[in-house]
Amino acid sequence: LEFTISTDVRTEKPNITTMMEFILLRFSDIPNFQWILLGIFLVLYLTIIMCNSAIVLIKRIDPTLQTPVYFFLNNFSIVEICYVTVTIPRMLTELLRQKGHISFIACVTQTCLVLLFGGSECLLLAVMVYDRYMAICNPLHYGLILSSQVCVQLVIASWVSGVPVVTGQTWQVFSLAFCVSTTISHFFCDLSLVFKLACGDAFTNETAVCGVAVVFIMVPFLLTVVSYGKNITNILKSPSARGRAKAFSTCSSNLTVVVLFYGTAFTTCLQPKQNPSEKTGKLISLFCTAWIPKLNPIIFTLRKKHH
Repeated sequence: LEFTISTDVRTEKPNITTMMEFILLRFSDIPNFQWILLGIFLVLYLTIIMCNSAIVLIKRIDPTLQTPVYFFLNNFSIVEICYVTVTIPRMLTELLRQKGHISFIACVTQTCLVLLFGGSECLLLAVMVYDRYMAICNPLHYGLILSSQVCVQLVIASWVSGVPVVTGQTWQVFSLAFCVSTTISHFFCDLSLVFKLACGDAFTNETAVCGVAVVFIMVPFLLTVVSYGKNITNILKSPSARGRAKAFSTCSSNLTVVVLFYGTAFTTCLQPKQNPSEKTGKLISLFCTAWIPKLNPIIFTLRKKHH
């Protein structure tokens, strides 16, 4: 699965582009499996949409689910739907048409939305961890602290706090000059790979992106670790075995999703910068884009069914 970024443009200097057209080569390394891949990803996409939409619908019509934990889960499902819709439908379209062209503006937009929804997902996970922390460590004040107004404010903050940062980062990266005849071995416009297309030193931009990654990934991750550390400590203090089992079950689904999310994120970040495995990177991205959004509603639903 590869992208080639070629140019049909006027250049100011040799090997430097001022405008670009992106040409998608799709799964050029496995040309005999195009239709099989189309079927697989179509089923995955429809499953993701249906499962997450079912969670949203059930939460709205069931009066017993009008609680903070389900309110956050509802918004998390909406983010999942938005995240996969940014990448998979275009990939399906290109597989169907057996050719692909994506404009410079479309690539910028896709990159910006992937970062935005990915950041919102990360922040919402942190909010859901905080919800479980309050439910386990401070149950008497849970309803008072996590009021309807506070829940709405937390969700709005998760959705919009990344907009100015992501917009600025995307503009900063795509304002660079790009070299001619470069190839991205990926299935969408990934910011980390766009850096490799830039001519000259992109150290400042890479440093800025790393700073944003620390804010949107490392800070929520550290808060998650601290919260679950306190959760486990409080659970183990419970004298009732049944109470401990119920408490562990309460946060098990959230913990599973957190492990999947951060596990794949850190695996991506820890890949070697020099000559990284392209196939490994694409597999991890496919797992993040298709499998995790499919698994998340199943994980949450199984836990609710258990209760």
